[in-house]
Amino acid sequence: MQAKDSNPPDGGYGWVVVVSAFMVMGFTVAVLKTFGLFFVEIQQHFDELASSTSWITSVTIVVFHLGAPVASSLCVQYTHRTVVITGGLLAFSGMALGFFGLNMGWMYATTGFLQGLGISFSWTPAISIVSHYFSKKRALANAIASAGECAFAFMFGPFFQWLISQYGWKGALLIIGGIQLNICVCGVLMRPLPSSCLLKARHCETETPPGNSASRRDKEDKFSIMHKTFNWMLVRQPEFVFYAIFGILAAMSFFVPPLFLVPLSYSLGIDESWTSSLLSILAMVDFGGRLLCGWYANLHVTKTIHLLAMTITLMSTSLMLLPLANNYLSLAIFTGFYGFFFGTTVAIHITVLADVVGMPEFDSALGLFMLIRSTGGFVGPPLAGLIVDIAGDYRAGFYMAGATLALSTGFLIFLDRLQQRKKRGSKIRTKPERSTLPYPSLHILKHQTRRY
Repeated sequence: MQAKDSNPPDGGYGWVVVVSAFMVMGFTVAVLKTFGLFFVEIQQHFDELASSTSWITSVTIVVFHLGAPVASSLCVQYTHRTVVITGGLLAFSGMALGFFGLNMGWMYATTGFLQGLGISFSWTPAISIVSHYFSKKRALANAIASAGECAFAFMFGPFFQWLISQYGWKGALLIIGGIQLNICVCGVLMRPLPSSCLLKARHCETETPPGNSASRRDKEDKFSIMHKTFNWMLVRQPEFVFYAIFGILAAMSFFVPPLFLVPLSYSLGIDESWTSSLLSILAMVDFGGRLLCGWYANLHVTKTIHLLAMTITLMSTSLMLLPLANNYLSLAIFTGFYGFFFGTTVAIHITVLADVVGMPEFDSALGLFMLIRSTGGFVGPPLAGLIVDIAGDYRAGFYMAGATLALSTGFLIFLDRLQQRKKRGSKIRTKPERSTLPYPSLHILKHQTRRY
């Protein structure tokens, strides 16, 4: 049993799972990243402020993060296949019900809450099951799967713009919801590993015999699942706390540029057909940044936390410069810089988390990190929308995102210095004491000889 779990196939049907995960990434996160195309349409339809309209994306983001540890727990109790299919149905329901567009509260509940839950229940198990199928080729498999987000975002930009022009924003939501039903097909293809099925069968058998041992084992299994998902003791570690604060500040700005990029281009008088291409450029350079930074990080030339601090600083700078654009060409160039550095950041920020907490605590830390980071994703877009309303200019949202990112870099620096200080302290404590014996190895040898 454990031998099978520790030696995944590393190929074969695993590549079908990778392709399925690739598609899931496109039908979930890529849809979220291109939702900015609906921003102006929904805002004008309900005659709402930018801050009110941006809450739709905020609800989606926070539910996506909050649902991730729940989805992970459900995968352990049931199967990845079941959770992905459930996520596909939820994502479809969110978009299909959003078609009715009754009021802004309705949009929060449908394209916000239901869509966010559907993305969470699809994305989380899709990423997880790839790691179960691969060991030696895990990095390659995960890179291919995550690339679906960029590949689909590249296509969805002009496609969604065309849907809106042909069927209106409500009709476009309904069609996109129908497309997201393909998540269920991808879920069906995510066949559980035989070792996982045997493990669940054995767990069920232990529940049927009477006696305290079965009940005790059942309680221990449930506690183990909860501990892996919700190990709150991590908040006592200063390193994790620093990185969690970084995550909150970073999440406050990550989703602002895709949300306000389209409205900013409209305010500059750029034609709609050109505007959608900005999201395609963003996706294309994002993909390149992920691959390049992932390759460079594997060379171990630069410490990962130093590399992350550098990419965050460059991304912050590009966001500060983006509002200076006054035509399509300059806006496309600055968008490209931002997208590239965003891709480099995404490629390594989870790796840094693993370095901070260590692999034994990584699964628990990832779930808790996403929970904490969700507050930033929840607050960021509405705060940027409020600043835009006050300033009367979409450029203000980009300045806010850039400043927040710059602030987050400070916590990476604090974390790095704390790690270096602890490393120096551990070296001093583990320094071997000088032996008083003239020939310690000879003394040990004589001692062992006398034993025999």
